[in-house]
Amino acid sequence: MSGAVIIIAALVAATLVAVTVILVATLGHRRIGRGLQRRFGPEYERLVTRHEGDTEAADRELGERLKQHGSVRERPLSSASREQYAAQWAGIQKRFVESPQEAVAEADTLLARLASDRGFPVGGPFEEQLAALSVHHAKHVDGYRGLHGAVHGRGSTEQNRRAMTGARNLFDALVARHPADSGRHRPQRQHAEGSGTR
Repeated sequence: MSGAVIIIAALVAATLVAVTVILVATLGHRRIGRGLQRRFGPEYERLVTRHEGDTEAADRELGERLKQHGSVRERPLSSASREQYAAQWAGIQKRFVESPQEAVAEADTLLARLASDRGFPVGGPFEEQLAALSVHHAKHVDGYRGLHGAVHGRGSTEQNRRAMTGARNLFDALVARHPADSGRHRPQRQHAEGSGTR
């Protein structure tokens, strides 16, 4: 009888250990998932949707992005470079009224060059550059994705306008002196408003 009690006690103990391990792993995964969700915001939600609700797949993909691109250090821009980029963006916005598709293509090229100047990888697939940018500017990459898609898709003028407006947030973040400066170095408001793209 005492042998049976010992076996039952051992089984109960093993079951408790297994349940504890599962709970700790689940809670740890949830904590990691919440951290990734906070860090990546809308990009996290987009990936969960793309993975049909599979948060673990989204977590794995974002974890891989962090490993690959978390060490990227943004290079500073000189004041002259910031002003030059701001002037170029203002010019693109002016041209949007007459040539929306061409303006969108120019804005896409300008953003790629700006990202490169800030130290993000270029030359590979667009999605790779976007993945690197998402680690550091997760709240703004969807606008850039939309702009890049508008270049390759012949959207309506309204779709192109929305693409320009969405990409402007990433432009502002990249051209800022420091991340907290986003929005301080925008081209003159009359050009942005006059173009109908802001």
